[in-house]
Amino acid sequence: MKIRLLYVIFLFLVAVPAFSQFLEQKAIPNDWFLKDPEQDSVQGVSANRAYQTLLKDQPSRPVIVAIIDSGIDIDHEDLKRVIWVNEKEIPENGIDDDKNGYIDDIHGWNFIGGKDGNVDADTYELTREYLRLKMKYENADGNKLSKKQRVEFESYTKIKDKFEKLKAKNEQQYKLYSNMYRSITFSIDTLKKMLNVEKITPEEVKKFNTDDPGLLFAKGFLLSMYRNMGEDADLEEYLDELKEAVDYYGVIVNFGYNESFDSRQIVGDNIGNLQERNYGNSDVKGPDPEHGTHVAGIIGADRTNDIGINGIADNVKIMVVRAVPNGDERDKDVANAIIYAVNNGAQIINMSFGKSMSPDKDAVDKAVHYAEQKGVLLIHAAGNDAENIDEEKNFPSRIYLDGKEAKNWIEVGASSAGADDGFVGSFSNYGKKTVSLFAPGVEIYSTVPDNKYRSMDGTSMASPTTAGVAALLMSYFPELSAMQVKDILMKSTRKFDNLKVQKPGGGKVEFSQLSISGGMVNAYEAVKMAQSMKGIKIEK
Repeated sequence: MKIRLLYVIFLFLVAVPAFSQFLEQKAIPNDWFLKDPEQDSVQGVSANRAYQTLLKDQPSRPVIVAIIDSGIDIDHEDLKRVIWVNEKEIPENGIDDDKNGYIDDIHGWNFIGGKDGNVDADTYELTREYLRLKMKYENADGNKLSKKQRVEFESYTKIKDKFEKLKAKNEQQYKLYSNMYRSITFSIDTLKKMLNVEKITPEEVKKFNTDDPGLLFAKGFLLSMYRNMGEDADLEEYLDELKEAVDYYGVIVNFGYNESFDSRQIVGDNIGNLQERNYGNSDVKGPDPEHGTHVAGIIGADRTNDIGINGIADNVKIMVVRAVPNGDERDKDVANAIIYAVNNGAQIINMSFGKSMSPDKDAVDKAVHYAEQKGVLLIHAAGNDAENIDEEKNFPSRIYLDGKEAKNWIEVGASSAGADDGFVGSFSNYGKKTVSLFAPGVEIYSTVPDNKYRSMDGTSMASPTTAGVAALLMSYFPELSAMQVKDILMKSTRKFDNLKVQKPGGGKVEFSQLSISGGMVNAYEAVKMAQSMKGIKIEK
């Protein structure tokens, strides 16, 4: 989820004047996604309004929300009070006290860890599928294959072509950003040393005189950056952002498209055994819990402690299920993560991840069906490829291999703070037949590790926004089933008559045509609908 980072880099590379305009745009409040359009002039979910009016002095019960993600900083100041605790398990005694198959699963489970460590980065599903088919067809003669084999062989040739092109493209990007980073670092460090200063300024760079070719390069390079970015630009701050890009493409090249890397040596399971359940470890934080921590804060950051932020749900317990690496998640892990969450009492499962291939979809389908049978609501991020997923493949999905549909599934696209033509996130996937509704997912400020906070963009943020509203409903209306909550969320969405928006990927379209419901999630109206179903008098 590096959308903001790549956007900043793009601005520098093309040197567009819009960068300064972007910075000058009117700031929106950090908690805008909780606010109400009538009261606050931003397109939030109206959660605060619901609490202040309809739910004032109303009783609630705790709701368990499982977050299948990269891990969560369970010690964060704004999350530690709301993290789920398995009361049947005795911490760190090395015994499976509750006999659920998982030792010391106090706050959840980690399906991408082993006895000696945790998976951080992993390969892409495209890489794994390429390698699987390569073993069968690298030296095959297409004319000597059976009809069934020829179909798979043709698939192999397409996957091979896609893999090689993407690998080469990303290696080129990695080289570009690495060279740029080295050039800027060299220029800044060299002139700081020559000028004997701690921080570079354009005035000092202009005054610096030299005949040395290397120093002239450094001077000219920095001056060109100031011309493109403005003389008030902080080049060292930009250098930190550029380092993120180097690291980002480094992971892609060194892990994502690396044919030699095998993360399952760390996990220690048999990846081919889809029935295997009891692997992993109890470290639910993992090496990089930023994404999952951000998701958790949106759903349930402590609303009682007067620090940091407020989550949407005020009576929630967050179960941590780690199954998403920096790369593509494995179908086996996703299936087991869903089953674990269901078996341990989760009523809602948030899934802010996805990919375009699912070779073991049948295993995931069985887990989704199990959750459906047990009445657990699944909420999934639609993805950030600016694609129509009515047409493009996106997994996991609510459509089973047999064509039937999981009724307990909500697919979520990302919206922004203002109801203008930029209302839909430019990155968000959409689909009149596949995306259920939209929810705030642009500039969402939430928790990140080490008691910090930051804004992120993505349908990864829109999904927990919806999960938070669902948890609010289940908390105050415990008699509602998962299917009823889904029905309420769909029917109570905020509509925008005749609003034409920039369609992700290009063109304009009516917002109502981008999802099944045609609207965005609305906590206030959802609560009103739930109250009317329960027969509670609604105050005007």
